[in-house]
Amino acid sequence: MAAFTAADVKALREKTGAGMMDAKKALEEANGDIEAAIDALRAKGLATAQKKSSRTAAEGLVGVAVAGTKGVAVEVNSETDFVAKNDKFQDFVRKTTSVALGLGVDDVEALKGAAYPDGGTVAEKLTDNVATIGENQQVRRMKSVAVSEGLIVPYVHNAAADGLGKIGVLVALESAASADVLEPLGKQLAMHIASMFPQALDADGLDPEVIERERKIAAEKAAESGKPADVQEKMVEGAVKKFAKENALLSQAFVMDNKLTVADAVAKAGKDAGSAIALKDYVRFQLGEGIEKEVSDFAAEVAAAVAG
Repeated sequence: MAAFTAADVKALREKTGAGMMDAKKALEEANGDIEAAIDALRAKGLATAQKKSSRTAAEGLVGVAVAGTKGVAVEVNSETDFVAKNDKFQDFVRKTTSVALGLGVDDVEALKGAAYPDGGTVAEKLTDNVATIGENQQVRRMKSVAVSEGLIVPYVHNAAADGLGKIGVLVALESAASADVLEPLGKQLAMHIASMFPQALDADGLDPEVIERERKIAAEKAAESGKPADVQEKMVEGAVKKFAKENALLSQAFVMDNKLTVADAVAKAGKDAGSAIALKDYVRFQLGEGIEKEVSDFAAEVAAAVAG
């Protein structure tokens, strides 16, 4: 019996863009391990770098709120997009995000236990919403950013209402420069973050496990080249550096001017303003990021392939 299911084949195809038979073969060779199958497909050039955030289908809304030098993003999930358009649900996300802004910690359980503006706690209001709307909902995650002076700039992509949407971004700019200078820069940076999906502020912030995984994939590719060991080593190091550069925000090519990196663009803005500007932190929440899609009618199509 196969060590994987139709759902696994579908998930692998969605994450990699690989063909059905390539996905099935990779899963067979990996004994059903999806992550190992992804690495194998990438090593063979049959898949692009995995970006789960663009491969998910959890519904709901991301809320963002800012007060002076502090901002917060909160994701609340629902089962269907229909609920995300519900006024009651939107009001809950908006008020819950406002409550989160007042907390001193990024703790979802603390947020659930916090007082809700209309009475009771956030968790109690959520339970009431589930009973009233008739669909499962959850407060999934939150993250706040702050600066000692400067500005937190919010941005919502695919907005459903003010401060609510599919992608929520916060940009933390620390500077003595005026808001007239920081806000337009922050908006540009936020749009860059929304579209380019950085994994960390700088290379040092990248997940060591992710870097090690990229190193192993690069080593496999280099080994297949048949080149001398010293050349292979340079190929691996070059590939890892390229990955870090492309996935760390400050070293990414700025979408508004690809001749500059994000770090260069921020430095230039500070020089032009006559006051240093530092991009201290950011938040990028995409709805459903990291939540696997459920099997759809497509499963019937791939089931035959899994069966052989």
